[in-house]
Amino acid sequence: MSLNPIYAALPTTIFEKMSAIARETGAINLGQGFPDAPGPEDIRRAAADALIERSNQYPPMLGIPELRQAIAAHYGEHHGLALDWRTEVVVTSGATEAIAGAILSLVAPGDEVVLIQPLYDAYLPMVRRAGAVPKLVRLEPPDWTIDPAALDAAISERTRLIILNNPANPTGRMVDRATLEMIAERCVRHDIVALCDEVWEHIVFDGGHVPLIALPGMRDRTVKIGSAGKIFALTGWKVGWMVAGETLARQVAKAHQFLTFTTPPNLQWAAAQGLAKPKAWFEEMRAGFARSRDRLVAGLETAGYAVLPSQATWFVSVDLTASGIALDDVAAADRLAMEGGVVTIPVSAFFEEAPVTNILRLCYCKEDAVLDEAIARLARMREVLAGA
Repeated sequence: MSLNPIYAALPTTIFEKMSAIARETGAINLGQGFPDAPGPEDIRRAAADALIERSNQYPPMLGIPELRQAIAAHYGEHHGLALDWRTEVVVTSGATEAIAGAILSLVAPGDEVVLIQPLYDAYLPMVRRAGAVPKLVRLEPPDWTIDPAALDAAISERTRLIILNNPANPTGRMVDRATLEMIAERCVRHDIVALCDEVWEHIVFDGGHVPLIALPGMRDRTVKIGSAGKIFALTGWKVGWMVAGETLARQVAKAHQFLTFTTPPNLQWAAAQGLAKPKAWFEEMRAGFARSRDRLVAGLETAGYAVLPSQATWFVSVDLTASGIALDDVAAADRLAMEGGVVTIPVSAFFEEAPVTNILRLCYCKEDAVLDEAIARLARMREVLAGA
């Protein structure tokens, strides 16, 4: 039997692997990024009401007008973007579908795509399935900064796309404005489109998020990806979107129509209601996650772990070497899960080549009691692992 070699060679995603361990053993899951809380009740009730009271038939392929209008208005209020909801907004079944549609529609076989590692694990299979050639730029902890020379070395006359995850998973870092301007200058100079995975744009703590699409020269060469699942902590809903200039939006919509075509209408109506919430709601949401981040960081540091800075997302990272643990991240993650009862994610899984092997990612969007128990278990295990 002949199978597609790209997918045949892929292992099970690290998120599913580690979450399966948590389910099987009862370990606390600080690996896969999903909250304990059920999500905002008013948004969930809006979805439930729409399921009963409104249409459940095919909505428009581009998304219901109410949600597309809400997305455009939301980015106008929060980022100062002027978007035409009719021609520049496409609703998708999650951000991952938006990324897939953008890659499939924007690159052709033989084109080159610049990716920055550590990277979200879905990017590479999608790029390869489109027939494109990945060109990797490697970042180093603890700052995870993009070296202009390394970026220049990855760009050639065949480069058609650069994929930028900002704020970044797994590092929890935000790309500063100077670096964004450096990337924008190269996109303009080399005629490159930027695919910006910005699903964490509202889970930021050290200054506001700057979207690349807002920088000079990038308005018509950027596809910006967003996610209701991340914004409202409703990860299972898989409601996402992409915004872009009309030419790019029309192109990515052609791929979207043959992927999922559309997204459950009741969830779209509810997401539209959520995006219209006042700025104070988003500020309070961020403050709640910041408290959880600070709780986990303080507990880990008290236990002797060296924690890297986290400016955004639901994740913090631990430097095993600086914590006095000689194990690599895979071995440490396995022992923490099986012996310590806490599931984490080895950051080496986010590398395609030359991985950093001494960093663990932990998710903090959990209830206080869960974090406190996880901290207690991790504290005991640090003594064990440091003596290994």
